[in-house]
Amino acid sequence: MRCPFCREDNDKVIDSRTAQDGAAIRRRRLCLSCNRRFTTYESVEKNALKVVKRDGVRVPYDRAKLRSGIEKACWKRPISAEQIDEMVARIESLVESKFDAEVDSRFLGEAVMEQLRAVDEIAYIRFASVYRQFKDVQEFVKGLDAILKTEQS
Repeated sequence: MRCPFCREDNDKVIDSRTAQDGAAIRRRRLCLSCNRRFTTYESVEKNALKVVKRDGVRVPYDRAKLRSGIEKACWKRPISAEQIDEMVARIESLVESKFDAEVDSRFLGEAVMEQLRAVDEIAYIRFASVYRQFKDVQEFVKGLDAILKTEQS
């Protein structure tokens, strides 16, 4: 590892621990040339996951896009950024356990709805209304009735 200050390749690891998100290892290092300390993060390189869209197009999985969709559904709701991060992490964990190279966008949408349903019904309905692509108010009301019936069961 090259020191970011003096660019020498002469350092030692002082401390190692799991990073906050659990997906990386945080290492504190000491440059033996200039005696300055710096932090590095190491993570496992994963296979590039592809999302298969409804029309069959394959696009690279984008964590930011998944998080953005959840944030939009949770807008002005009492849901913290940490809760959103936890939902994204649970969805990613589920996807990693079931799929190797490709995941269907419908699976992701259903997983998001499941997570939102457990956290906030309004956010769930917001997401469902966009995800299910309701054509008119009657279709939306039918979908809402189905949601309410499954909750009462």
